[in-house]
Amino acid sequence: MPSVDIITMGCSKNLVDSERLMAMFENAGYKAMHNPAKPKADVVVINTCGFIGDAKEESIDMILQCCETKKKKKGRKVFVMGCLSQRYADELPAEIPEVDGWYGKFDWDKIIADLKADPAIDAKAWERSLTTAPHHAYLKIAEGCNRFCAFCAIPLITGRYKSRPIEEIVEEAESLVKGGVKELNVLAQDLSAYGHDIYGRLAIAELVDRLAAIPGLRWIRLHYAYPAQFPYDLLPVMAKHDNVCKYLDIALQHISDPVLENMRRHIDADGTRALLKRIREEVPGIHIRTTLMVGFPGEGEKEFAELEDFVREQRFERMGAFAYCEEDDTYAAKHFADDIPDEVKQERLNRIMALQEEISEEINTGKIGQRMLVVIDSLDGEHYRARTQYDSPDVDNEVLIPAADGDLSIGGYYIVEITDAMPFDLMGRVISEG
Repeated sequence: MPSVDIITMGCSKNLVDSERLMAMFENAGYKAMHNPAKPKADVVVINTCGFIGDAKEESIDMILQCCETKKKKKGRKVFVMGCLSQRYADELPAEIPEVDGWYGKFDWDKIIADLKADPAIDAKAWERSLTTAPHHAYLKIAEGCNRFCAFCAIPLITGRYKSRPIEEIVEEAESLVKGGVKELNVLAQDLSAYGHDIYGRLAIAELVDRLAAIPGLRWIRLHYAYPAQFPYDLLPVMAKHDNVCKYLDIALQHISDPVLENMRRHIDADGTRALLKRIREEVPGIHIRTTLMVGFPGEGEKEFAELEDFVREQRFERMGAFAYCEEDDTYAAKHFADDIPDEVKQERLNRIMALQEEISEEINTGKIGQRMLVVIDSLDGEHYRARTQYDSPDVDNEVLIPAADGDLSIGGYYIVEITDAMPFDLMGRVISEG
């Protein structure tokens, strides 16, 4: 049996593409492995990320590493797909000629044909081989983005927004649940815009309502909403369904009006605050995850102080931040000087994350004594690692449960009492099955 190693760089949206490619290879008679510690297969496919400088560098390093090991195994082939190769389709083949084939973000399925393999004719386009724990999966509902924020290269890579039809998404979700998945993390570059391109209306509320009706689906979690033109009809749907997590990932980036204008975010500080107020009012108990950017052109000490005050005021349950990195061909790269020193960016990043750590610890401490539903993800030494509805896999808090509490089922749901808190994790003990 021929073999293939598929290596995924970057985000969960890339992971979905890798899982689809794995299924195609398996249907064609290959043994497929995902992210092996040491690639050994006949074919190696690297699914690259091209979002920011560090991610691009990691992808290039992986390509070079695989090309180097290719010399040691006669007949091995190395293929590259994904965002980086989509963005630099003209430059990369000349720079790294050792690669056997280059594919972009949307033509990677041709790898199978170019290897003269025969995938299953009757396979669904969305069929995939899950690499996550069997009880949860990612569900990608759209590609592309129409926002064209000044700092972001994603529209340059993925093109215009393209929604998948509701019926197709629901069919995939039903198939995943039949296969044992209990939790779906719904993904799009911009959930807020879902449906407008194919239905002429915003349809994320309708989609979530349909997903929530699938028997056996315990949790649905939403990533990533856009603050401008937010679909407010989503909020009553979130509030109505117990299996729609009271969690929303919505990148806000900044709060200073001059910075937001420079970023081309299509919303101002007042609009942002009004949005957050309405979300919290209509979905009581919701945990909001956001991402902020420091060091964007136009951010002086005054603007950064506004951002710090905003974080203190809003007390986000989940927050990440990163320093601005100029990306080729973006509006910001063409129109603004990247003139804030790197050391200033890093100092601001450290300050904002230290502030968030304090807030997160205070929020977590307030949960001591509460009883919460969790799902068990894994057993790690002396503790089970679990998550609440407020925690997305790999990026958010975990609840650590002593292994001595009993023989708990991976993928099982339990009621736990929170016994202790840390800045980004909780401790708990099992009360009953959930």
